[in-house]
Amino acid sequence: MECTVTWTGAAGTRSGMGFVAETGSGHVLAMDGAPDEARPENGGRNLAPRPMETVLAGTGGCTAYDVVLILKRGRHAVSGCSVQLKAERADTDPKVFTSVHMHFTVRGKSLPPAAVERAIAMSHEKYCSASAMLAKTAAITTSFELVED
Repeated sequence: MECTVTWTGAAGTRSGMGFVAETGSGHVLAMDGAPDEARPENGGRNLAPRPMETVLAGTGGCTAYDVVLILKRGRHAVSGCSVQLKAERADTDPKVFTSVHMHFTVRGKSLPPAAVERAIAMSHEKYCSASAMLAKTAAITTSFELVED
């Protein structure tokens, strides 16, 4: 896997702390820094997600993918899955994630709660690489709700 991240601020763009990531699979992702009121030249303009937001979003995508795949492989009638992530970060540099809570909303027909709970646990214990990395610094907790089709 590879990725190239390029600072766009020197190119006269709207934000002095903008970046563009080009992934090895050929996709592009824009990122921007948070505005800095004390030193505006060191801050972004809130034109795109911040880099740490993309880490959190990637973790959500990774675990939601696992949950859906595990349920589908178990022949469960899953029709939707979303995960809301809330994270806290350390106050000092490096400002790593110290806690992450993931709340899953899983939609389907007659989904057994035990199967959903197992899929979430398997994602975190075995399959989700992003969660495994975050768990090195953050306490990860989960909850879920089922929505019947």
